[in-house]
Amino acid sequence: MPRASAAAAITAQQLLSTATGLFASRGFGAVSVDDVARATGVTRGAVYHHYDNKAGLFLAVATKLQLDVAEAVTRAAEAAGEDALERLQAGSRAFLDAITTGPAVQILLTDAPSVIGWEEWRRLDAENSAAHLRDALRSIGIAGDRLEATAVLLSGAMNEAALWIAQHSDPAAARRQAHAALERLLVSIRP
Repeated sequence: MPRASAAAAITAQQLLSTATGLFASRGFGAVSVDDVARATGVTRGAVYHHYDNKAGLFLAVATKLQLDVAEAVTRAAEAAGEDALERLQAGSRAFLDAITTGPAVQILLTDAPSVIGWEEWRRLDAENSAAHLRDALRSIGIAGDRLEATAVLLSGAMNEAALWIAQHSDPAAARRQAHAALERLLVSIRP
């Protein structure tokens, strides 16, 4: 039985990886369950066994990408040293970089809001990157009722900046501009 469980976990991971690549390159609407199964080398039934349906598979992909973005934020903040503001700045830059490169652009910024809905998209964001943002704001001295409002405002600003970067004709230049603006914004909120 453990061998079967291990094989099932490997299949589920392979499906997730394949679906991530397909959704990123073609978009949710242009990918079928059959496409994912064929590209993974499994049956259509295997996809349904692990993820119920195409929307369930997409939710698993979006959840994994949100976790990846949050991990990038954490790594950058930890690497920034002990200064709380520098950690906040590094984590915020990492958020913009992680969500505007690779599969996150198509999956999290373009498709997820309509496929999984705004409520679910916001929940995933709140549980991952936004949770780190609240912790970082708390560490620089934002407290009380200002904490949640500041976190929501900054999260919204960074999500909007990410959309702007993703749709810009020169994403690298837009990212540099967003980083510079974000640095000034973060310095200005410190109590």
